[in-house]
Amino acid sequence: MSFDAIQLIIQKREHGELSTEGINWLVENYTKGLVADEQMSAMTMAILLNGMSRREIKDLTMAMIASGETLDYSKLGVPTADKHSTGGVGDKITLPLAPLVAAFGVAVPQLSGRGLGHTGGTLDKLEAIPGWRAALSNQEMFDQLQDVGAVICAAGSGLAPADKKLYALRDVTGTVEAIPLIASSIMSKKIAEGTGALVLDVKVGSGAFMKDFAKAEELAKVMVQIGQDAGVKISALLTDMSTPLGRKIGNSLEVEESVEVLAGGGPKDVVDLTVLLAEEMLRLAGKPDQDVRAALNDGRAMDKWNAMISAQGGDPKAELPKAKFEHVVTATETGVLSKLDALSVGIASWRLGAGRARKEDPVQFGAGIVLNKVQGESITKGEPLLTLYTDDEARFDRAMESLEGGIEIGASAPERKLLLGHIQG
Repeated sequence: MSFDAIQLIIQKREHGELSTEGINWLVENYTKGLVADEQMSAMTMAILLNGMSRREIKDLTMAMIASGETLDYSKLGVPTADKHSTGGVGDKITLPLAPLVAAFGVAVPQLSGRGLGHTGGTLDKLEAIPGWRAALSNQEMFDQLQDVGAVICAAGSGLAPADKKLYALRDVTGTVEAIPLIASSIMSKKIAEGTGALVLDVKVGSGAFMKDFAKAEELAKVMVQIGQDAGVKISALLTDMSTPLGRKIGNSLEVEESVEVLAGGGPKDVVDLTVLLAEEMLRLAGKPDQDVRAALNDGRAMDKWNAMISAQGGDPKAELPKAKFEHVVTATETGVLSKLDALSVGIASWRLGAGRARKEDPVQFGAGIVLNKVQGESITKGEPLLTLYTDDEARFDRAMESLEGGIEIGASAPERKLLLGHIQG
């Protein structure tokens, strides 16, 4: 059946529903280059303004999956589970989580991305480890899952190529926020990846993509519906991103903190969220009621981490890159750190060199911020509040500017609630 791009655009512009065949035709021909970027730009704007039905979103996701290859881990002989976070500041949870879940006999095929703007990328963090490589073939992924039980790597170009093309277009046309497009983008890659169970960590707050709870909840529900429709065991946790996760922000720094967690230590919020997500992944994979914290304390998760890093050419014992310069920010008064805004800290870390403004920009592995105090802790005037790290001293002034208004010291602080909601599939 043949369609016309202009007619489909007009149909969606006028609040109509696109047929399954129409969506398949559009995605296939856009991937091949037969539907022009200008036409797909008009379609994405029509979708942003007028939305899509549950059936349309499922069809869009499945068409994007069909644009490339799919992976199959059924021959592993063990259940598979994955986690996807919508991103935040200090969100290094994937690093300790993958080996932790693997310690319980569930394989974790974790395809991750790079950072852009104030949110860090898992691959950038791991590339701070000398020798570690992100690019693996499908066979290398399968072999590592069989041998180690966990892999964190870059998605190959063969997975959902329609999404890669559409994602770049959304970025330059003001249509990034369209929930049907966000949901189908995330879920097309995760379903093509071949995992049997998926837990979504949808962040809410200033440092998150979704600042508003209602919008985050809507996105979580749509993604859970897509997973259900595709036969994946799925659930979503809505978690707080109003203040950073943990005490270290930046690539090497976040690897350090992840290793602290795997060694049975680390900040309470990072440990709690890692455990919460691990329990949910294991539940969906058919292994509920495991003593997850025990595996952090007795070295099982650390053993998996060492094996996972080594399998990808990394040296888990190697010294991590350190920044050349540091600058200590001290408290201007005595009291309680009542506000430490995630977005302000994330932008400061980005400006120090931990992140990138464009996909092709390099990152400084040692750049970032250590939080000497976190929200809710007492502080005395003159005491260290934050320590900033960079290889370029000229970056300190711009980083300090982004912290203005993001830090407040008062008489008390609001209690942080890490888990804000739970949507079960």
